[in-house]
Amino acid sequence: MCFKNLPVDFDEAGGARLREGIPDPYSVATAIPQVEQTEEEREAQIQRLMAQNGHIKDLNMDPVTRVAGALAVHVTADLKEGVYLDAHSQATLFRGYEVILMGRDPRDAIFVSSRACGVCGGVHSHASAYATEMAMGLAPPPFGTVVRNMGEAAEMGYDNPLHLYLLAGPDYSEAVVRAVNPELWPKAEKWSCAGQEHHGFKTMADLMTALNPLTGALYREGLEFTRLSREMCVILWGKYPHPQTVIPGGMSTTVTPQTLNEYHSKLGRIFDYAQRLMAVWDDITEFFYDADERYKEVGARPLSVIESGYWDDPYAYDATYENSDEWGQRRWSTPGVVIDGELVTTRPTQINMGWEEFVEHSFYEEWSGDRYATDPLGNPISPYHSWNKRTLPKPEGRNWKEKYTWATAPRWDRQVVEAGAYARLLTTALAQKQPPNDFIEATGHSIKMRIPKGLTPEAEVEWHIPEQWNCFERNRGRAYHYVMSQLVGLASLLEAYKLTKQGDTRIAAMSPSELERNIPKDERRGLGWWGAGRGWLTHYLVMDRGKIVNYQITTPSTINASPRDPWGQPGPYEQAVMRTPIIEDVSDPSKFTGIDMLRAIRSFDPCMPCTTHIHTGKGTVVREVNTCSCGVD
Repeated sequence: MCFKNLPVDFDEAGGARLREGIPDPYSVATAIPQVEQTEEEREAQIQRLMAQNGHIKDLNMDPVTRVAGALAVHVTADLKEGVYLDAHSQATLFRGYEVILMGRDPRDAIFVSSRACGVCGGVHSHASAYATEMAMGLAPPPFGTVVRNMGEAAEMGYDNPLHLYLLAGPDYSEAVVRAVNPELWPKAEKWSCAGQEHHGFKTMADLMTALNPLTGALYREGLEFTRLSREMCVILWGKYPHPQTVIPGGMSTTVTPQTLNEYHSKLGRIFDYAQRLMAVWDDITEFFYDADERYKEVGARPLSVIESGYWDDPYAYDATYENSDEWGQRRWSTPGVVIDGELVTTRPTQINMGWEEFVEHSFYEEWSGDRYATDPLGNPISPYHSWNKRTLPKPEGRNWKEKYTWATAPRWDRQVVEAGAYARLLTTALAQKQPPNDFIEATGHSIKMRIPKGLTPEAEVEWHIPEQWNCFERNRGRAYHYVMSQLVGLASLLEAYKLTKQGDTRIAAMSPSELERNIPKDERRGLGWWGAGRGWLTHYLVMDRGKIVNYQITTPSTINASPRDPWGQPGPYEQAVMRTPIIEDVSDPSKFTGIDMLRAIRSFDPCMPCTTHIHTGKGTVVREVNTCSCGVD
């Protein structure tokens, strides 16, 4: 591969080096990505249109998410032309996990950082464990990795239906559609569902009614199956969220044949439900496409995604950075970067080399004094890399031209990428590096999945890389990801049975007392490449003298909610909104709801509590305030 923007070259052996002859190779003025439209050009366009007509409308939406709020979006809409001229995503919540961890025992990181999110605490526990065991040189035994895979498959079994039915689903319910898209309801009453065999709804109107919050059959069923998967998590983790049994070097769970059988009995109920879930979101997607071609533009943006890889091969993972390209590419979900639909790399070390994080429009001060010029293999990394980052809060500016959010702007090769569970399908389909198995096949353009027999017969389903990337394909992709995750859970369960039969049930590399004695005292770095229900998740750790000296968390929502970067490139939410047409009836501007803009953002499954992390120092917290974006210039 080669970077498009960063000044890094590769020799014939694949070794990376900084391009020679550049005085400041990582300066934001040196490696400049191509920007579609500058902020000045966008502002001038808005001013011209405001002078020409009175149909330009500024809106502040707060909150946008249905998980804990904490996301505001400011948009400028041209109601006459039916387009969004500008958008700014603002994370309004601040907390301080990275700074709280400074100076602590590295074993504390798992339990503190899992509190970054109350929705998906298990994934943070695992990402932290991976970062810690890389720094400590501590690889779990195969059974420990298998049990981790089972637990994370269960967590995805909770997270995906939560999004599809409780968080994004209401936007497509009868209650919402009849209120904001009344022109669609007569069509919904006549539109026959192709997936009736699986989900049982004859018309789209029937299906939309079943999506109604609290009363709808699909909404209530979604609650039931999220509970079922949480119970599977508890079987392995003892509690959920925030498991206590994920440790450096494996797990502290006692797993017996009874444990596996209990997990198995609950997993067996899921595959019939999974077929219903996929059929529901196939039908919703096709109905909206059929109703109005413009829906293909809702939430559209370039097919540029990043994926850290997920679910390890228990016989390949050794916790080392040096071998991460090998064990990373043997994951069930292939790590990778896709730019404009093309797979650029699947090597974790190359993904790490291209990683930077910017704070020009964030409530932070830029750090100085770069600690590391290279990764542990000698490959160059940027001063803006997460291993070099410091969390330095500076809530000043408070306008769109300066600083307006607590989220930062992560970029890969200085290009805007998005994260999502669906990215696992995309990178895996393109890479065709799946481990040998009986359930999942990557074809180069799709993912084929063989669903075992339940109450319904055995079936084969196929997710295809979509021709156009938009909010409907994000939701559909997450429905298919649900199936993929549960098949990984099944394959891991079968491997656990096999290891149990062989008597190979050692689940942790060391006992607690051994771990206590083996905490290294020299300077170490670790990186936890993992994943969440919303995609990419990484924890970066630096430790010295047995204590944490730097800790950084990059969540998928940090990536997706990111503000402008130093070159004025909007983040994924912002891009998706600005490419979304205004389809609803705006003949009466006072009734404008922005429903399709909301559908666009919610298709990313925005979960903002884990987006921002800040510490109040030695001050006393008098009260906590969630601010909105009202009144921001």
